Amino acid sequence: MCRQVASWLERWTGNQKVAGLNPRADKVQICRSAPEQAVNPLVLVLKETHPLFFVCPTASPSVMASGVTGSVSVALHPLVILNISDHWIRIRSQEGRPMQVIGALIGKQEGRNIEVMNSFELLHQLVDDRAHIDKEYYYTKEEQFKQVFKDMEFLGWYTTGGPCDQSDIHIHKQVCEIIESPLFLKLNPMTKHTDLPVNVYESVIDIINGEATMLFAELGYTLATEEAERIGVDHVARMTATGTGENSTVAEHLIAQHSAIKMLHSRVKVILEYVKAVEAGEVPFNHEILREANALCHRLPVLSTIKFKTDFYDQCNDVGLMAYLGTITKTCNSMNQFINKFNVLYDRQGIGRRMRGLFF
Repeated sequence: MCRQVASWLERWTGNQKVAGLNPRADKVQICRSAPEQAVNPLVLVLKETHPLFFVCPTASPSVMASGVTGSVSVALHPLVILNISDHWIRIRSQEGRPMQVIGALIGKQEGRNIEVMNSFELLHQLVDDRAHIDKEYYYTKEEQFKQVFKDMEFLGWYTTGGPCDQSDIHIHKQVCEIIESPLFLKLNPMTKHTDLPVNVYESVIDIINGEATMLFAELGYTLATEEAERIGVDHVARMTATGTGENSTVAEHLIAQHSAIKMLHSRVKVILEYVKAVEAGEVPFNHEILREANALCHRLPVLSTIKFKTDFYDQCNDVGLMAYLGTITKTCNSMNQFINKFNVLYDRQGIGRRMRGLFF
């Protein structure tokens, strides 16, 4: 019966995408890709008369623009990423489950160069499963930030989640009412990749099916840090990795240097093995790779100069002298403690005074 109805629907609407048979059940699927004026009346009738009929949802259209080159260059500060991560973790702890968070991006813009330096949270309400930004709250927060960061301006907004979808377009249109051509930053806190889970987008208008449609175009970005920010981020990273702040800073510095030298050794070893393989004819000859290896070798400082030896010996002498002075100080302290204890024990017999005369 379902096959007959499906065939009848195709003939009645003149569209072969209207009906299809579900291979797992004897059901007719009414697809959304068919003309709405033809399908909608049938859906209402079939739902009431035949419970086996249902409307199959289709995937949401892509919101990403293809073949579009970014029009601006973006420099992103790590403080922004930390703020977004902290915002998401706090909301998740309060609600007991992962929740989408929304906030504003602030920074500086000079021509085509944008520097995202800070962020703050935004309030929003869900209406029909769509987020609506509280603009009054935004204007209040913007006024407060202007009092502290006078040279910064509103650049765009951020949120959390997976790939971009229509809900992001809906929020982006609201932000466009505040600022023209805002940036859009999305952080995926659930990803397990080693790459930084941050993507930056700008909006473009494209003609799809004869209608102007807003799409996202991904932008490349670089990480930019100031000295104070770098120190703070490094401290937070160490605290997060160790769980306590009791580890020696010197030990952590030496561990970091050891890891860097170990990685450098492994990379140099890979280059050496490649050169040997090329020389033996095991792999094809690649001029570009060999030129880069040659440039890397010429970029390394020459360590056999007289000036280097002089500076190296001076540094070794300074280090040895500091160690020697530390040993002498420790020895003097031990000797002083010994004299004090000796005087306490033999002061009554007058030996303490004679001993003090000998030592002093």
